[in-house]
Amino acid sequence: MRLIGLAVVLTLSLTVAPIAEAQSSPRVGMLMPVSRADAEINIEAFRKGLRELGYVESREIRIERRYSEGKDERLKDLATELVALKVDVIVTWGTPAARAAKAATKTIPIVTAALTDPVGTGLVAGLARPGGNLTGVTNGGVELSGKSLELLTELAPGVKRIAVLWNPANPIQPVAFREAQVAAEAKRLQIQSVGVSDPNELDRALAAMNEERPGALLVLQDLMLLAHRGQIVDFVARNRLPAMYERKTWVDAGGLMSYGVSFPDNFRRAATYVDKILKGAKPADLPVEQPTKFELVINLKTAKALGLTIPPSVLGRADQLIE
Repeated sequence: MRLIGLAVVLTLSLTVAPIAEAQSSPRVGMLMPVSRADAEINIEAFRKGLRELGYVESREIRIERRYSEGKDERLKDLATELVALKVDVIVTWGTPAARAAKAATKTIPIVTAALTDPVGTGLVAGLARPGGNLTGVTNGGVELSGKSLELLTELAPGVKRIAVLWNPANPIQPVAFREAQVAAEAKRLQIQSVGVSDPNELDRALAAMNEERPGALLVLQDLMLLAHRGQIVDFVARNRLPAMYERKTWVDAGGLMSYGVSFPDNFRRAATYVDKILKGAKPADLPVEQPTKFELVINLKTAKALGLTIPPSVLGRADQLIE
């Protein structure tokens, strides 16, 4: 009987120990303003960054994911869910998600993998010393819209009127739109504003835009618009418009060209922030960093369908060509 009792005790010990270990593993919450499919490449880059730092998922760290499916109004409740789970760190993507996390907690550290103008939006006190509970990596700033417009004019040099699709409800977008306007004025181009803050307005707004016959289209960086990229790219293809985007995902979906931050690289770098915080660093003392990797991606198949010849000066700068 004593031998049987001892065997039971040993069995229970072996069973309980892994459970206790799992329960003590730190938990990271990820607040993603897009769908699971759209976030997957970035989440995998984040997981890769953790593995490079020695973390084994499920054993040494656990990840709780929440997706708003492109509906910003859901971010508040999803952030509250993560706080209720008592995660150790929250990783966010974009200004609306960072704001939702910041509103949900003043104590849990928040690491953003992509944020525009964090000082201007009031999310941090300064880049060198952010203060509060939020830090991370920016997405390159609103000046990207001016650069994107310049590349678009190189691609379609005869264009005189460029439509700009943007989201007025995004707090960063008015500044980015102004940057595009400044770049257009410098080249004596006309800008046609196409503001869409509700996905239900998208078809009507694009149809109205096309009635004014723009020569090209620039789509500014916005996660709501990204969530509906299939609809936008299809419309652009049907109307044979040269179009420029600020994220590679659009080109993967059939868009012509994109220039912007490598978000997988940003998410990999976000893992280093999480590592430092789990080892005792405070977000307030971790400087907000600028992105280090940008990508120019061109879809040659789409260019051929539009009858466009990509200038050698643009082709030579491309980081990736999709054929």
